[in-house]
Amino acid sequence: MPTFPLTPSQRTLIEAPPRGAVFLRGPAGSGKTTVGVERMLHLMAQGIPGGQILILVPQRTLGEPYTLALQTPGVINGTAPDLLTIGGLARRMTELFWPLVAEEAGFARPDLPPVFLTLETAQYYMAHLVRPRLQEGMFTGLTISRNRLYSQLVDNLNKAAFNAYPLAEVSRRLKASWPVESGHAHIFDETQTCIDDFRRFCLEHNLLDFSLQLEVFRRHLWDTPLCREYLQDTYRHLIADNLEENPPLVADLLSEWLPDFESALLIFDEEAGYRRFLGADPQSMLPLAELCGETVRFSESHVTPGELLDLGEHLAHWVRLRPPSEGDADPKEPPPPIRRGSVSRYLAYPPDLRYYPQMLDWVTEQIAALVDDGVPPGEIVVLAPFLIDSLRFALTTRLEDAGLPTRSHRPSRALREEPATRSLLTLAALAHPDWGIYPAAFDFSAALMQSIEAMDLVRARLLTDIVYRLGPEGPRLTPFENLEEAARERITYRLGMAYENLRQWLVVYQDGAPQPLDHFIRRLFGEVLSQPGYGFHSDYDAAQTAAMLVESVRKFRWAVGDVLEAEGVPVGKEYLRMVEDGVIAAQYLGRWQSPEADAVFLSPAYTFLMQNRAVDYQFWLDIGSMQWFTRIAQPLTHPYILNRRWEFGRPWTDFDEADTNRETLARLALGLVRRCRKGIYLGISELNEQGYEQRGPLFRALARILMETGN
Repeated sequence: MPTFPLTPSQRTLIEAPPRGAVFLRGPAGSGKTTVGVERMLHLMAQGIPGGQILILVPQRTLGEPYTLALQTPGVINGTAPDLLTIGGLARRMTELFWPLVAEEAGFARPDLPPVFLTLETAQYYMAHLVRPRLQEGMFTGLTISRNRLYSQLVDNLNKAAFNAYPLAEVSRRLKASWPVESGHAHIFDETQTCIDDFRRFCLEHNLLDFSLQLEVFRRHLWDTPLCREYLQDTYRHLIADNLEENPPLVADLLSEWLPDFESALLIFDEEAGYRRFLGADPQSMLPLAELCGETVRFSESHVTPGELLDLGEHLAHWVRLRPPSEGDADPKEPPPPIRRGSVSRYLAYPPDLRYYPQMLDWVTEQIAALVDDGVPPGEIVVLAPFLIDSLRFALTTRLEDAGLPTRSHRPSRALREEPATRSLLTLAALAHPDWGIYPAAFDFSAALMQSIEAMDLVRARLLTDIVYRLGPEGPRLTPFENLEEAARERITYRLGMAYENLRQWLVVYQDGAPQPLDHFIRRLFGEVLSQPGYGFHSDYDAAQTAAMLVESVRKFRWAVGDVLEAEGVPVGKEYLRMVEDGVIAAQYLGRWQSPEADAVFLSPAYTFLMQNRAVDYQFWLDIGSMQWFTRIAQPLTHPYILNRRWEFGRPWTDFDEADTNRETLARLALGLVRRCRKGIYLGISELNEQGYEQRGPLFRALARILMETGN
């Protein structure tokens, strides 16, 4: 429900008759999503069945306001609206009309049902096909981790599907526009070979990764009369929110689909498009406005004070301004002068700090002061371009020592990097010695620390040195009672008995028939690790990680289990191998959608933006870092060259890279400011985490604003 009174313009759109199409645009915070949610509720209140309403969003998290509204008691009377992404719609239609298109789409076994792949299972099959080629010398001279190589190959498949051009064009587009070092030109041909192999493998085994789901839907189902009639009969009203985060394919589909709806509300966030690296293309969405009967623009922010918005506009202006060395081409007229006193009122920064840890100490002190003044911890976010492990640990430790609750999310963080995951998989390897995966002593010590409550590093290491033995038949664990009295007293009997109960449980399991890995983890968690005295009993984050791991393993087993069993390969063993290869485990919506407790949120800046929520206070860490400005290197793929609007053969130059990075940073800064209600704290230190001095574009733009205002 709205947190502010609805304006007349909002009410007009919400209560309009259920006919015609409206294109609603405006900056973040102007009340567009509120209109979308209230429009959905109004349509249902007028007697329109929820099942006739399609809520289309680019990412499930962006549909959270609609989900929360539908959870209000009494809202749903009958069927609920469908909240879908374009991928979800494609999968639903492919599953429903599979017999109709399977043979035409080229699948080898149209008589068998399809197998839909998650991100991780797609990367698993990519690894399965590419690993032998790497051993043959493919991608020689390319320095990149295995998991990043697999993910970028999969990303190329998605880019082709997003832009609706043939898969064979990927390498042609890359070679025609992207200069590479001498001797490395072969990598694009090898990239094409790998993605072609993957596509053939999917067609041979009825596997549908995300890209193939989109292609089957667009090329084989969309123009099928039966499918179009089904969509027309099912969905009579459309609300498409955050259009700017969608790929060009969505614009193609909506341009043909709009006339079929009785009513449509298209919502576009100006100066956004934060998922461009994933294929988002805001420009391709703008022509949809011409197909709507009415275009409405909201300009007034219901979130951010005017003075802070002025700061955001100035910040974006100076970020976009090219340095003299690249030509002083000002993309826009300078915004109006900043209002007097706005900087000191809404921006805070530390006195001269030399070292990075001093900046973190200052951030912790300021957060503690805000909470002492009555600010709820949940209204504070700490943002960085990337939330690396060391930064996450340093911040979390400081805040917890100050008595401040925290939560964090890193969508790129592999599930294997979570201590709880490492512990569970180490115990799984011990329980299945026939897999031939023998954990190192260090891993077993870490598993003990995570699994047994109050087990510290010293006792875990001492216990491991005594009880953990690697023999020809695999690891063997010595009973606690066999230890000498002095060792038992040092470890303590309470911790020793917890270890002994865990050891005996593993022994009993080994004596029985082996179970699927996800079943094993659920049993281990439920029967041992969640019980009093064990590490998962009161650690809710670890318990949530365990649930995510179970879901990850289960989806992996569903997708590849039949193939592996036919080859005589244990599914659990192959999953552990995949984890060790670094193939990212799927991240599930509940991990970062739910706000959980009232806690300070630590997050990468883009992750926070994709939650599309506002907070009272933001902390921007290390604003001098070039990471705020520089795009992540991706040697096998390119989000701009592989966009169909990029002129084929036009070289991608350093000037293109710099201009794109400036525009991306300007949009990022504006997006953050427009989601802040009361103030921004700037984390500044003379030296960064590695001890180097950095003065990146974000720092320079903010410094210029502070100098001009005498701060």
